[in-house]
Amino acid sequence: QVQLVESGGGLVQAGGSLRLSCAASGRTFSRTAMGWFRQAPGKEREFVVAINWSGSNTNYADSVKGRFTISRDNAKNTVYLQMNALKPEDTAVYYCAARWGRTSLGHEDYDYWGQGSQVTVSS
Repeated sequence: QVQLVESGGGLVQAGGSLRLSCAASGRTFSRTAMGWFRQAPGKEREFVVAINWSGSNTNYADSVKGRFTISRDNAKNTVYLQMNALKPEDTAVYYCAARWGRTSLGHEDYDYWGQGSQVTVSS
């Protein structure tokens, strides 16, 4: 079992930055691939970025490439999402998720989810 707790969301002006953290419980965190997804009101949950167990492989949605950076610290059981140059269209609830095995872009492939963290970007 893996339990995930996100933190770091909030309100920021366009062009600003935020860093989300996702702390995981369990000794098997280092064996999981991690992903960040987001869901805006009235929209489907969408893939943002994923990272493999070692941090050597990442996948980004085109909409965030060059602005967002995912990283992980397996010693701290934590994955991070650094978000720069934020835009109003980045406003959403952001979820971290974990799965065994390889990274995936599909939210249906993830087994464990955090509670979500609200990110609001004002124009």
